[in-house]
Amino acid sequence: MQRAYELISMTRRREMPTRVVVAAVLAAVLTFADRTYFPLIWLGLVFVTQLADFHCYRGLCDGASRGRIRTVIASTFVTSSVYSGLSFYLWTGDNEANHLLALLLLAGSLLHVAIHMYPVRSLLIAAAAPQVALFFGLPLGSWLTGTPDMWAIAIGALLYAAHLAVAIRKASTTTREIQEARARAEQASTAKSDFLATISHEIRTPMNAIVSAANLLRGSPLSPAQHEQVEMLKDANAVLLSLLNDVLDLSKIEAGKLEIETADMDVARMLHGLQRLWQPKAADKSLRLDLVIAPDAPPVVRLDGLRVQQVLFNLISNAVKFTSAGVVTISLDHDLRGGDRVLVFRVTDTGEGIPADLLPRLFGAFEQASAGTTRVHGGSGLGLAISRRLAGLMGGALEAESVPGVGSTFSLVLPLVVGQVSPAPQDHEAADPIGLVGLRVLVAEDHPVNQRVLQLLLEPLGCRLTICDDGAQAVSIARWETFDAILMDMQMPVLDGLAATGQIKSGGGVNKRTPVIALTANALEHHRAAWLAAGVDLFVSKPIEPGRLIGALIAARAFRDQDAGRRLSA
Repeated sequence: MQRAYELISMTRRREMPTRVVVAAVLAAVLTFADRTYFPLIWLGLVFVTQLADFHCYRGLCDGASRGRIRTVIASTFVTSSVYSGLSFYLWTGDNEANHLLALLLLAGSLLHVAIHMYPVRSLLIAAAAPQVALFFGLPLGSWLTGTPDMWAIAIGALLYAAHLAVAIRKASTTTREIQEARARAEQASTAKSDFLATISHEIRTPMNAIVSAANLLRGSPLSPAQHEQVEMLKDANAVLLSLLNDVLDLSKIEAGKLEIETADMDVARMLHGLQRLWQPKAADKSLRLDLVIAPDAPPVVRLDGLRVQQVLFNLISNAVKFTSAGVVTISLDHDLRGGDRVLVFRVTDTGEGIPADLLPRLFGAFEQASAGTTRVHGGSGLGLAISRRLAGLMGGALEAESVPGVGSTFSLVLPLVVGQVSPAPQDHEAADPIGLVGLRVLVAEDHPVNQRVLQLLLEPLGCRLTICDDGAQAVSIARWETFDAILMDMQMPVLDGLAATGQIKSGGGVNKRTPVIALTANALEHHRAAWLAAGVDLFVSKPIEPGRLIGALIAARAFRDQDAGRRLSA
């Protein structure tokens, strides 16, 4: 209901100048025609009551308290009565044209009130009551005082008002149905998000075991055949994780929950990293992978580095996938479009090309150039759809040009905002594991396989792990035993990770300032927001990348050391 009050308030205040201007025109015309000052007096009353009405309705946006609603209803009734007073004045004369004008003004006012005030019945009645009384009462009164045929006009006025009442009722029913449909749609969207979150968690948990075991195996003595099998495991896991991330990203974009976070970044460094990442895949197909950066391209720009990398990763992946011979070129340049400077990333290939009639379909979800594409090259058809939507969210565009048999060029065009400072590199893989020797870590994780994976990963690096199966155990242990970092899963029995983190942070125990690292398979934005609200310090998503976990633990130790130093010097 508060939303209905706010909408009526905004409409009422926005249209006040129109009502005053119409009143002024009517007053001027009638003053000139009738040679009387009553229309000017009426205009003054209209101006005063409209100002009071404006003030009363403005207060509705701050909250619809009972007293404020009563004030607004009274103001609406008075304002409507004053505005309708001109019709009463016009009816008192003997001029039939004025009688007609009076009824037309009342009919128009009633229609206007019905359109804008119907969501709140009390306000509708307050605004319509004076006008209905005059609309029906004026001709009825004239008929009762001896004016012939006025009964027909009175019945017509009554029928008009009845039709408006039916229309209002139908509009109210339609509005209620729309609101109910919207509520059902929101519930369905929430259910879909919850389902995706659950599926994400359930898939990421075994994927974490697979990729972590593969990483551990890769570091052990293996025969060439065994090494190849481990690489097959890692590649298959990467494909599954990419597909899962695409589905989650598409869901977040459709729900309007994906946020763009900009920061200064070294674009050349990012592009060199992508080139290094895709060089082996290109070499396996005997392709050349070139990188061309314009000499005058700004070294540091402000953008969402994660999302730009995601788009370029998709474009390079497609270029390598669909090019059987020749070269794939990644380039960076800047341009002037529509008076604005833009940054242009291009991925050009010498592949099979795309027919002009199929090119627009590439950016639809689950679309590929042909049905056989999935069978030959794999993929879900989500990459380009997500990439174009990400480009739009970043204020840019994703463009495509292709010539069958010659090749294709995909261009990511983004607003160019030059960065102010050179960003510090964040290379989790470069984190020195020596810094983990002696690190005391509390692990709250209910899955036995994940517990074992963390032991195999961290204990050889010198970490001292204390493992518990649920959040309640974590809270109990953290109350008395001091740790340097806490790894906290989200979904656990007895007490989940969010509640456990909140209790540890607010409980006043020895670990209230210990960094908590969310080690979770829940990857949606609202989960991250919930973790932040609970007091979590760092995030490491499952499947676990060893470098990221090591980097997070080293950052946690640095924070713990700084905090201890501050307390000693205090």
